[in-house]
Amino acid sequence: MARRYDPERRQRIIDAAIRVVGAQGLAGLSHRSVAAEADVPLGSTTYHFKTLDELMVAALRQANEGFAGVVAARRSLTDPHCDLAAELAAVLGEWLAGDRTGVELEYELYLAALRRPALRPVAAEWAEGVTELLVRRTDPVTARALLALMDGICLQVLLTDVPYDEGYAREVLARVIPGDGEGARTCAAPVT
Repeated sequence: MARRYDPERRQRIIDAAIRVVGAQGLAGLSHRSVAAEADVPLGSTTYHFKTLDELMVAALRQANEGFAGVVAARRSLTDPHCDLAAELAAVLGEWLAGDRTGVELEYELYLAALRRPALRPVAAEWAEGVTELLVRRTDPVTARALLALMDGICLQVLLTDVPYDEGYAREVLARVIPGDGEGARTCAAPVT
């Protein structure tokens, strides 16, 4: 029997891994569960991803694109005349109002790096990428503090089921930003 060329198979496997983790958590992730979800032979998953760590790295990279997309769409984050705290609070609100399963999945994979060293570089890439964006508006220490605060706010919303409060987020973010709000204006939502 001839092999069928399937250039989309690797991507379908990654998408299936994300769906498996979304539905069953990391405990449900296996080559077998992903192969069943992707409707591919088991050998295909192990061909493209020798280990589960390799598959989780690919899934985390793709999951990270969700938040990165929301951040990239909000061009006002780089505008020095916009209220940075208000813009970041709006970004969090937009992200948390989106696909909750996707947000939970991203954090589950992100936190899996605590126990799976192979995931740590991907988690660090994500943090560095957001920090680089924030450094355009503030110093590196403040940028890292803002990222930590945004992570904490998101985790509180996800873990407590308390609705996201954009006003609260804006207020606490502003407390971290030196001189934020002085002469800054609230900018319009991004055009997508």
